Amino acid sequence: MPAFPKVLEAADEAYRDRKEELLTSTAQITEYLQQQAEARASNDPLTREIFAEAYRTLAGTFDPGHGGFGRAPKFPSPMTYEFLLRHWRATGDSEPLRMVELTLQKMAAGGIYDQIGGGFHRYATDQLWLVPHFEKMLYDNGQLVQLYLHAWQATHDDRYRRVVEKTLAYVEREMLGPKGGFYSAQDADSEGEEGKFFVWTPAELHEALGADLTRVVRAYYSVTEAGNFEGRSILWRPRPDEAVAAELGVSVEALRTRIDAARAKLLEARSRRVSPGRDDKVLTSWNALMLRAFAEAGAALDNAHYVDVARRNAAFLLSSLISDGRLLRTWKDGRAKLNAYLEDYGYLIDALLTLYEATFEPRWLDEANRLADGVVDLFWDEAQGVFFDTGRDHEQLLVRPRDIFDNATPSGGSAAALALLRLAVFSGNIEQQRYAIASLRSVRDFLARMPSGFANWLCALDFYLSTPKEIAVIGPRDDAATRALLNVVFGAYRPNKVVAGAETPPEKANTPLLEGREMIGGHTTAYVCESYACQMPVTKPDALAVQLNA
Repeated sequence: MPAFPKVLEAADEAYRDRKEELLTSTAQITEYLQQQAEARASNDPLTREIFAEAYRTLAGTFDPGHGGFGRAPKFPSPMTYEFLLRHWRATGDSEPLRMVELTLQKMAAGGIYDQIGGGFHRYATDQLWLVPHFEKMLYDNGQLVQLYLHAWQATHDDRYRRVVEKTLAYVEREMLGPKGGFYSAQDADSEGEEGKFFVWTPAELHEALGADLTRVVRAYYSVTEAGNFEGRSILWRPRPDEAVAAELGVSVEALRTRIDAARAKLLEARSRRVSPGRDDKVLTSWNALMLRAFAEAGAALDNAHYVDVARRNAAFLLSSLISDGRLLRTWKDGRAKLNAYLEDYGYLIDALLTLYEATFEPRWLDEANRLADGVVDLFWDEAQGVFFDTGRDHEQLLVRPRDIFDNATPSGGSAAALALLRLAVFSGNIEQQRYAIASLRSVRDFLARMPSGFANWLCALDFYLSTPKEIAVIGPRDDAATRALLNVVFGAYRPNKVVAGAETPPEKANTPLLEGREMIGGHTTAYVCESYACQMPVTKPDALAVQLNA
């Protein structure tokens, strides 16, 4: 590879001696890039056959022994498993759910999951999910909290709930700033060594725990004298609890009690080590992913504290990252800057809708609608029928970017499409849905052939092709009867629903879902509707469950 000064000298020489040839090549390259950025909307229908083909494509690369796709390295890919959960829910086929569960269990037992402090590292370098790249990213953990929560809703297996709770505890302990913003990442290295903060030797365990607990921990987390990572051990759980308990001659319950005690001591001991560096900037899009995670977990697990964390984060974003009505991208040390991109708007609208569902506070729905107006005004191109990633007020670039791939995070286009589809049900604004449908048509031909790169688009399409349940609840939010009804609504896996509510029948509703809704006989009342046509109102959890499951 030539050194950069050589590149500059060559460019200078070409411009001086072959200027016309250079300008012609530049024009051709620019034209090619512009053609690549243009949308090619499909005329083929958007149907559920797309999901069946996408599922077959994914199943062909699934690792049946260890979960995940391919061999190594392995990435969490939460959007792909969200699609598989939706496909299981829509078809009743148990295999997609088995794929999700195997992967989530293997990840939660592996080194990619921080067994002591909670939270997930970036990816695994091996097939077994054992050796991670130790960096922790906010966006991974926000999406994985949602995925494990959805797996708990689908199965009510408390292993998934524990991962949700421990990951949120990690985020609150180490990634939450004093003003309510979430930090972006933690480094892989400390003291110049990757993973040093997270790995253990038998001697370090003994110093922190004593002989008896060390014996239990070494068996449970497969710690050996030789180690499994550069002479030390990444803690992982390659064996089921039942097998370890049998080896130690104790009950599973007794084993878990002792492990919980050991984990607390190890976390305290680890806190005295030199911590990895932390990227303490606040990014709107990544914060929105974690905001949604806290809000949705608060609603599903009936945990008011989680909702409070989400509420505080939303208030911070809306006060500190908006200037003259324009959402901004990043905040650090009291200063926000850079115009937000499409993904920032899409993620935040989606998160605010989830926070509204968790609180029934009208402000969050109103803010989502206001941001949606900004999405259309800034990012929509009517001629091509697509959203671009940069706003019309962005600096002029060679080609206006439009990345359609869902990579480590959802693409801006898929996030905007799903957010607008959800919002359109709340608002009754058919134009919001129109923009989303046009966006889906622009990527239709990729969905089945390349599902791993379009998983969030597939989730948006699933919402569009379903008939979402429209649920309205009228009653005091903290009343026991209200909470009993909401536990039915949020306690099961129902990805295609929207939930509106109010403490008392509203005089002026900000969503048609609440218009004309009243309490029956002074009791908290739930209405289940589809396309604004409603079943009989109910006041009992069992009756509500019957309607939701119909």
